[in-house]
Amino acid sequence: FPSLSGNDNSEALPESIPSAPGTLPHFMEEPDDAYIIKSNPIVLRCKAMPAMQIFFKCNGEWVHQNEHVSEESMDETTGLKVREVFINVTRQQVEDFHGPEDYWCQCVAWSHLGTSKSRKASVRIAYLRKNFEQDPQGKEVPIEGMIVLHCRPPEGVPAAEVEWLKNEEPIDSNLDENIDTRADHNLIIRQARLSDSGNYTCMAANIVAKRRSMSATVVVYVNGGWSSWTEWSNCNARCGRGWQKRSRTCTNPAPLNGGAFCEGMSVQKITCTSLCPVDGSWEVWSEWSVCSPECEHLRVRECIAPPPRNGGKYCEGVSQESENCTEGLCIQDKKPLHEIKSQNIETASDIALYSGLGAAVIAVAVLVVGVTLYRRSQSEYGVDVIDSSALTGGFQTFNFKTVRQGNSLLLNSSMQPDLTVSRTYSGPICLQDPMDKELMTESSLFNPLSDIKVKVQSSFMVSLGVTERAEYHGKAHSGTFPHGNNRAFGTIQARNKATYIQNLSSISTTSELKTTAIFGHLGGRLVVPNTGVSLLIPHGAIPEESSWEIYLAITQKESSLQPEGTDVLLGPEVTCGPSEVSVSTPFALTIPHCAQVNSEHWNIHLKKRTQQGKWEEVMSVEEETTSCYCLLDPYACHILLNSFGTYALIGEPISDCAVRQLKVAVFGCLSCNSLDYNLRVYCMDNTPCAFQEVVSDERLQGGQLLEEPKLLHFKGNTFSLQISVLDIPPFLWRIKPFTACQEVPFSRVWCSSPKPLHCAFSLERYSPATTQLACKVCVRQVKGHEQVLQIQTSILENERETITFFAHDDSSFPAQMGPKAFKIPYSIRQRICATFDTPNAKGKDWQMLAQKNSINRNLSYFATQSSPSAVILDLWEARHQHDGDLDSLACALEEIGRTHSKISDITETEVEEPDFNYSRQNGL
Repeated sequence: FPSLSGNDNSEALPESIPSAPGTLPHFMEEPDDAYIIKSNPIVLRCKAMPAMQIFFKCNGEWVHQNEHVSEESMDETTGLKVREVFINVTRQQVEDFHGPEDYWCQCVAWSHLGTSKSRKASVRIAYLRKNFEQDPQGKEVPIEGMIVLHCRPPEGVPAAEVEWLKNEEPIDSNLDENIDTRADHNLIIRQARLSDSGNYTCMAANIVAKRRSMSATVVVYVNGGWSSWTEWSNCNARCGRGWQKRSRTCTNPAPLNGGAFCEGMSVQKITCTSLCPVDGSWEVWSEWSVCSPECEHLRVRECIAPPPRNGGKYCEGVSQESENCTEGLCIQDKKPLHEIKSQNIETASDIALYSGLGAAVIAVAVLVVGVTLYRRSQSEYGVDVIDSSALTGGFQTFNFKTVRQGNSLLLNSSMQPDLTVSRTYSGPICLQDPMDKELMTESSLFNPLSDIKVKVQSSFMVSLGVTERAEYHGKAHSGTFPHGNNRAFGTIQARNKATYIQNLSSISTTSELKTTAIFGHLGGRLVVPNTGVSLLIPHGAIPEESSWEIYLAITQKESSLQPEGTDVLLGPEVTCGPSEVSVSTPFALTIPHCAQVNSEHWNIHLKKRTQQGKWEEVMSVEEETTSCYCLLDPYACHILLNSFGTYALIGEPISDCAVRQLKVAVFGCLSCNSLDYNLRVYCMDNTPCAFQEVVSDERLQGGQLLEEPKLLHFKGNTFSLQISVLDIPPFLWRIKPFTACQEVPFSRVWCSSPKPLHCAFSLERYSPATTQLACKVCVRQVKGHEQVLQIQTSILENERETITFFAHDDSSFPAQMGPKAFKIPYSIRQRICATFDTPNAKGKDWQMLAQKNSINRNLSYFATQSSPSAVILDLWEARHQHDGDLDSLACALEEIGRTHSKISDITETEVEEPDFNYSRQNGL
């Protein structure tokens, strides 16, 4: 037996050997592997029969006999002695051991025949790390696609078991054959179903602790599919060429959970031809029949030249005619012959009377023509205007004659103008009094002449015998449409009173693009209707017990900001004020822009106009600064500022791939000549305010939007823009030769001011019966993007389909004050700010709130604010003016809460007590 006293670990026999039957010890119980949890010691036990002594040896050394606890008993069946021994192993003993293998122990039992050794039992310290080696990642998968969520649990002893949760409920793969959780802790869903959408969490646990991974959101989406086409509609034209359409819907299936909408057209249109009704017409009369005993003969005709077809009218008149065939020598209807002769004499006298009247009418017409020609030969002016309103009740006839000079606006300026062309227009004229009148001239958009002389002679003055004449000399504008509002073209002197002649076609009926309202401590929102420009005054920005009249305006005149080189003005010039207002927290100014946002192609700057009228750069959008903040969305820039003034966005193209987004719209209206129809194609910045300006001017022109506007990506690659009208129906419409296609140089499109660029096309129909127009308008950049607008319209006002101008019509609420101006209730906003404003070690602060709202740069600006969370929420309010999606904000806050719970768990001590109530304690 070994000597177990003191520290002597050498093997030696015991002092006395007790007598026992002659068998080797047999182990009834051997020590098992054990794990030390925290500082609690573990107990190893060993039981053998027959055994005189049992001792433990750990890591090759005998355990002191004082550390053994021994119990002895007798087996009643065999009568042999049974001995059981216990020892404790502490955490300190295991940590102090430094060997090539784990801490181990085994027991050795003695009988009189010899010794027996048990198996080696290892003793290890149990633990479970905090961090998952791999967290599951959220996915978006199509329906019936495969979902694989990977999970690698934290390192631990013993190894952690993995369990999956869906929406906090355990997943049992035995109950669902579509789910497999056996493959290396991963979750596999073989065919995704809509019900599989949810939040998935990987749960790892061993004897010492329990850990949760970050939740992974799985979205199973359904891409939309087209339904079958409907039957073709009836042809919309009762006669001649028209169109018919069919439609389909994206409901087979409908897109779900963010699935893609159907690609392609939902409506198809084709041309059709309806048979026109043909009215019947008489054939020639037949020969007279033989004279009958009643002294009459007959002749007949039929309605077959042509016969009525397709609902046409039957011939008017009689199909049979009779007359006396004896020249009055025979009595008709028992009347004497002299009565019959008197009737013939009366007929002859009527013919003579009508012939005389016709000759008189011709003579008068010749006289009128002669007088007219004489007056024209005596005229010394290019245009005569005879005012006959005193006789016609306010309607006048104008006769315009072209001036004998060339025209710089004609496509072929080398062609000599037709000096005999004249135009006559009729329309109402508003008379303020007999002396003051407004003369409506033809719009410079349609007038190809650059100079016009107008001579006015009032019929009221003529009736008084006054022959004084007032002359007006004006010069038509050759610039692109539209011109400035309320522009005076000249004056007419008559009886010492000035009459202003205005171009009515360019007078804006809209009010000035300016909105004002009085704001106080509660703040509010100011919007310039249908322009995309808005101003958000946060709650508390204006001191209590004070209020200001705040205004927001868009510069309608030519901007004083002249970009240099290839730089372009990307949006309107916006002014907010008054400038003396001081705010305690930043306000949010939203300005729309027309750039396709890409930092590799654009360098976008914010500029401000000084009091001296000069422009200075405030910041670059990508710049890190604490003075202001710019957040660039695809169609608008949201700016946080501390001072009012005039601001504008300037784009500096870095490469030829920089794209300026242009909106293409086509308007049409009948011209003063009832057979002509005018198409006006506009290429304007893709901003609501640019489109509103075009719409306002077109309403004054009587124009109608013919097709929904389309977006053209115009690259800064120096290639020009081409606009053409295609597929004009032959035999119904025609366009002047060499005018179907117009080309605009690159510099005029790229470096133009925010004023819209437009081209006008004049179409002429062959017959007034043509009321439908079907053609294509193609707008393309050479070697670039192309858009084709399908025009299918009726030129009659009452048959047109109305197309909506603006997606968000905010003209009803240009100003909102107080709580109703904000999407987030003030009480909830205060709680959010109180939660996130104070950074803490667990990471739940305003930076996470910014990240969830896609604000990832220039965070130093928010760090300098007294309440960073409040400024972030103000920016959210400015970005979500129209949608106000509070659900997405709530989801973001909920995800932050879960992330915080995970982080707080990681920051605890490395080894801790098992935490099986983790989710409940953290409110998840």
